[in-house]
Amino acid sequence: MNSNVQLVKTLLKYTFGLVPIVAGLDKFANLLTNWPQYISEGIAAMIPFEATTFMMIIGVVEIIAGILVLTKTKLGAYVVSGWLTVIALTLILSWSYVDVAVRDIVMAIGAFSLAELTKNNYIKAKN
Repeated sequence: MNSNVQLVKTLLKYTFGLVPIVAGLDKFANLLTNWPQYISEGIAAMIPFEATTFMMIIGVVEIIAGILVLTKTKLGAYVVSGWLTVIALTLILSWSYVDVAVRDIVMAIGAFSLAELTKNNYIKAKN
């Protein structure tokens, strides 16, 4: 049973470590999607710079969050969980890309689960 928990923890760690890094890097390349389209008009009106610049800042935050998951798993997983929740709430409040918001909520639950696995020390390993 312990090896199964370790496998799940490892899969979650690398998923929530690498995916934010890739998504963050893509904020500079826009290969996966046109990221500025996800900024609501209300938020776009409040920021003092272009949407592309804002998304690059978001990309840096995501890269840092992914690195945190890989190096300080518990803290990083809580950061990613919170970050995904904020993104989902922003999308829901603007009532745009609600399907993405639902996906992000599910991913936030997964990241939170990783943090809890790490916090409760189900696996006797350094995190």
